[in-house]
Amino acid sequence: MTSGASRKRKHSPANLPRLSKQRLEELVEEAIVDAYNESEQAVGLFTMIEDNLKLPFDTEVLGVSVTVEKVDMTNDDQIVAVCARAGKKQEIPIVSLPLPSPPPNGWQWIAAYRYWRRGFE
Repeated sequence: MTSGASRKRKHSPANLPRLSKQRLEELVEEAIVDAYNESEQAVGLFTMIEDNLKLPFDTEVLGVSVTVEKVDMTNDDQIVAVCARAGKKQEIPIVSLPLPSPPPNGWQWIAAYRYWRRGFE
């Protein structure tokens, strides 16, 4: 395969430290221990991201440098990163947010959320 998708990019998840499936499951379990449904599980993961992710941090979205100022949760239980650039702000789903290399402290909670969203695949 010679497409652009096969090349590593600076902000590619491939450049992030790898977490084992076991470690991802441990993080998810820690976050959702008292949750009774999917919505409560999402809130548990959001809380862990909010409490542990070192903000702000800079990353690149569509080739443009942005600053991730905070994380938030939408009405439909999606976790989003609030990104800022030149006085403008935009929410980016955290499952799609490219992380810088090296990633900010607490990035493993984003990885755990992504793992949970995929259904523990």
